Amino acid sequence: MRNTTKLGVSTALALIIGATSAFAEDIKIAFIDPLSGPFAATGTNGLHQFQFAADKLVNEKGGVLDGQTFEVIGFDNKISPKESLIQLQVAIDQGIRYVVQGNSSGVANALTEAIDKHNRRNPESRVLFLNYAAVDPALTNDKCNFWHFRFDANADIKMDALTDVIAANEDIKKVYVIGQDYSFGKAVAAAAEANLAEKRSDIEIVGNELHPIGKVKDFTPYARKVVSSEADAVITGNWGADMLGLGKSIIENGFTGPIYTYYAAGSGITAAFGEGGKGTIRLISEGQINPPASDESTAYYEAFKAKYPDGNIDQSRIANTIGMLAQAIQEAGTATDVVAVATALEGMEYDSMWGSKIYMRPQDHQAIQNMHIAVHTDEGVTFDYDNSGFGVVTETTVEMAGMDSPTTCEMQRP
Repeated sequence: MRNTTKLGVSTALALIIGATSAFAEDIKIAFIDPLSGPFAATGTNGLHQFQFAADKLVNEKGGVLDGQTFEVIGFDNKISPKESLIQLQVAIDQGIRYVVQGNSSGVANALTEAIDKHNRRNPESRVLFLNYAAVDPALTNDKCNFWHFRFDANADIKMDALTDVIAANEDIKKVYVIGQDYSFGKAVAAAAEANLAEKRSDIEIVGNELHPIGKVKDFTPYARKVVSSEADAVITGNWGADMLGLGKSIIENGFTGPIYTYYAAGSGITAAFGEGGKGTIRLISEGQINPPASDESTAYYEAFKAKYPDGNIDQSRIANTIGMLAQAIQEAGTATDVVAVATALEGMEYDSMWGSKIYMRPQDHQAIQNMHIAVHTDEGVTFDYDNSGFGVVTETTVEMAGMDSPTTCEMQRP
């Protein structure tokens, strides 16, 4: 009787400990992006935004399912596709089943291929790739796969919206296109040429060139070519240090027309442009920051700044990524069966605090949402970037941009 009683207590204690461990176990998310090198500021700020979103949108609300919380872990890929694959394997070996990445479509292409291959070979440890910023159109076209979801608009969708604005400006007769020499930069250039030819055949593209990514120290030679071309506007997909270096050099060499960009805000870029970029730098992005889209987004932004005084919410899609993943896990009833989670993400409609409904298009896993074209200014700014007094204020909104955009994706489902 005595032994039976001891065994019962031990078993009960083990069950309690096991249940407590299961209850407290985190859902780990690998953030694979640059945390060192020339793009470290962009990557570090992105990591902070993911960690804050996990805490604010999930953990502080009691987690998902039976109280499981999100933990976002940073993996430094040094902006290298090869290093990214090494970090991916480290994350998988640690039991991580969710990967987020956004800086560099070259990296995203390497990751999506590796994850697709891993999942086919290792069905017991499948991984989902949540792409929050890599916008090479191929990722949701010819290179699409079931395990990849893009929460940003692709380069073609953004360029379609940008060129609507450019085409409506009768003062623009000449455009100079310049970007980084890799898949994304090439996609931006091709989309700019195609869209302008269709919408304003009278606009002349007076320059179309690519430069090495992350290696140009002095953009003066490029800026002088832009100015000497007598372009009325510039289009660039540059980001990080390349965006800042190119933009400042163009402005300092006397260009006064609009510079249409994809990633020209936050991470020190806004402060560095300052007065010089006012009324010149224009940015297309998801999520409306100024004027604030909702009371919820205002409170969220204020809480982030309280925790990270030197940080910026310059990628509102990060909060959308975390929010949609949490909703998908809740609907699937599991965090370990990533097929069920992916199925819940397909076709999901999500009410974003940033003023737009997000629709995850099931045929290619491309998020459809409002696109905003905003201007760099210090007027009408509720929330600035870099504590500079300058921010971006929405001028034009394209609702549910790309809803009917074509895709060549042929999704193979497990």
